[in-house]
Amino acid sequence: MSEEFNQIKSWIENHTRDMVQLETLLTAHKALAPENGGTGESEKCAALEKFLTENGIKNLEHFDAPDERVPSKKRPNLVATIPGSRNDYSIWICAHLDVVPVGDIKLWNTDPWTVTEKDGKLYGRGVEDNQQGLCSGVLAALSFVKQHIIPEHTIKLLFMADEEVGSAYGMNYLIKNHRELFSKDDLILIPDGGDAKGETVEIAEKNIFWLEFHTKGIQCHGSRPDLGKNAMLAGCELALKINELENYFSAQDELFDPPYSTFQPTKKLSNVEGVNFIPGDDVFCCDCRINPCYSLDEVRKEVKERVNQIEAKYGVKVEVKELQAEESPATPQDAPVVKSLLKAIETVHGIKPRCVGIGGGTVAAGLRNIGLNAVVWSTMDELAHQPNEYCIIKNIGLDAMTIAYMACEE
Repeated sequence: MSEEFNQIKSWIENHTRDMVQLETLLTAHKALAPENGGTGESEKCAALEKFLTENGIKNLEHFDAPDERVPSKKRPNLVATIPGSRNDYSIWICAHLDVVPVGDIKLWNTDPWTVTEKDGKLYGRGVEDNQQGLCSGVLAALSFVKQHIIPEHTIKLLFMADEEVGSAYGMNYLIKNHRELFSKDDLILIPDGGDAKGETVEIAEKNIFWLEFHTKGIQCHGSRPDLGKNAMLAGCELALKINELENYFSAQDELFDPPYSTFQPTKKLSNVEGVNFIPGDDVFCCDCRINPCYSLDEVRKEVKERVNQIEAKYGVKVEVKELQAEESPATPQDAPVVKSLLKAIETVHGIKPRCVGIGGGTVAAGLRNIGLNAVVWSTMDELAHQPNEYCIIKNIGLDAMTIAYMACEE
């Protein structure tokens, strides 16, 4: 390691506990989206901005998205820049400001909006998702700013709105309206997923396809099915035909767990009120997670074929609604951001990291769709959306060192 990085590393080790103050500050501001009964992220962002300026990070720019539903009429997207000595690329650390509701308050052992420290952990809503990654980025930046050290590469901290309910006012807004922010050479890290050791780097996501099937038949008495068209019966067979697509789109990809595409019937709506009714109306949903070697258009074609078969067999009509449709290419394993992060993890954490894919969705997908290579990584126990959410304090420091190593790399 360089002497400069050893200095940075030592500073981070001695100041990791400073992030307890920041975690406490952020958790106290309930950054809930309007969809979750909240007023957005503006108050939380203002508190963060004050913290940053008071600690010497003053190069701040807003790229806020208008939103008439919240009192501030905007959803904040804040970028902090720590200029580097080279004019080659920037290292982006992209964290989101919003959190999810607490859920059943009876399941919490502490006040979810007040940080509680115990046994090296911080408990509270949002402390891990995504404030841990946010704090790691801030701590890494402060290690340069506080010591008046210029990083080799420019560090960009992005604090986004709206990740928990779709990113329309966050990353997707920036991609659509401020594409110039990102260069194709930039290294983009999203610290919003990972594992307890920090050994998995997410470079790919399965395509996400959520479908609603509304089968319309003819209702009649349960004793005279010959006078109706049983929408539930048709829907049940259709659900099996959709599930069978797991055998049709059968290619395996060992990046993912499970390595195959999944087509799973999930939600089922109520149909008739009595046992002696043949239902003429039936609705069910499917959650499909598809390996990226298949396009959603290929899937749409096969779904339509199976719907046609059911309509012809049962004399019903089936309306198909796409509730969500997301697809993106993978970040190549030899991309500069992957190689830089793998080297940094191995150096700082002393482990051999590996690349993986996930079945869930992150803001990396939108970046990959416009030709930018992004990775998702953090050292965390994955407590997102759970009661008694916590983060491990030492992980904030370890991940900050990893980010700082990337910024020092010659």
